[in-house]
Order: sequence, then C-alpha cells, then structure tokens
Amino acid sequence: MRLSIFPLPGAILFPGLQLPLHVFEPRYRAMASDALARDRRIAMIQPMRGGDDSPLYEVGCIGRIGEVEALDDGRYNLVLEGEARFRMIRELDVTTAFRQIEAEAIEDDEDEVLSSVERAGFEFEARRFADMQGYSVDWDSVDRLDDQSLINGVSQIAPFDVAAKQALLEADSLGERCELLVQLMQFFALRDGGDDRVTLQ
Repeated sequence: MRLSIFPLPGAILFPGLQLPLHVFEPRYRAMASDALARDRRIAMIQPMRGGDDSPLYEVGCIGRIGEVEALDDGRYNLVLEGEARFRMIRELDVTTAFRQIEAEAIEDDEDEVLSSVERAGFEFEARRFADMQGYSVDWDSVDRLDDQSLINGVSQIAPFDVAAKQALLEADSLGERCELLVQLMQFFALRDGGDDRVTLQ
C-alpha cells in the first residue's frame, strides 16, 4: 500500500490511541489536505535523525484523521486515531512536497491479553514509576482499562527517548511490549539523576 508519511521526531502513535497534531509547515498542510480529500489517512513514522531527508525507521503506525479544525491561515489542528502498524518496504520517488512510502500492514492480534501475572507485574512497576516521578494517577481507572489500551497507552505517553519508544512500537506482541516497558521502568528507577528521559543508547 502507498502511504503519505509524517516523519515527526518523538511523535509516536499506537493502534487504538489518539495523537493530536498541529500542522503548520506548508508541505504537511498539503499532506493533510490531500488526506482529507482521499481516505483521511496519514502514516506516522520516526526519522532516525534530524533533517528533511533523514532515513526512516521501518515500523510506524497508520492514523486516521478523526477530529479536524481547519484554521483561516491554512494550518490544521488534527487528532489522529491509530489504526494499524505498518512496515516500510521502500520510499517512493514522488513529486509531492511530502514524502510517500510503499508499506505492508502488520497484522497484530487485537484479542491478545496479558496473563494475570504479567498484568500484576506491570501495574506494580507502573505504580512505583509513577510515585518516583510524582505523577498523579487514577488507579481505579487504570484497573478498568483492557490490556491493549493500558500497555499501548503507557508506551505512547511515557517519558522515554525516541529509540526506546520505537522499540516499544516494534515489539511483536503485547506481551513483549509489556515486558520491555517493565524493563524500561526498572532501568529508569536505577539511573542516576539528570535527564528525565529514559534512553536505550
């Protein structure tokens, strides 16, 4: 399949979640207009470094434009709704201002659940992590989340660096993503002061 991509450093989208975007660069305003006229889909993928022509990571997530606010000066406020992960096959040679790729969808098991031991272990580490960071969390609401929403939601919002979040997105299963999240939170607890972002480098 052919996808228009938004290679935005640090912006990661997971299936089933939402990502608000403020679109102001001319090329991405053009991409948003094109998507709204066609299938409302924009693919989020991370660049490996800064710069317009940066190489891209292989795995991203297709987002469908849900809410949209078109501003008078041509900018957009969008909310993308994560639909499915994809793997890039190659970048296409295009005449559009925005980049496009050929990709294949990754078939995730939408019914996968964690074992009770995995869920309990994750929630223990998440509580410790939140306490350490001074986060205020409504744990009753967390308890009511299904496993997919919980693990993907924390993966998307946790203060990890680009490489860590990319590794979470690339995890082949919910169980693997949960295990990696636990490892990242434990690593965070062991690190010495300084930067607030967990890094895999």
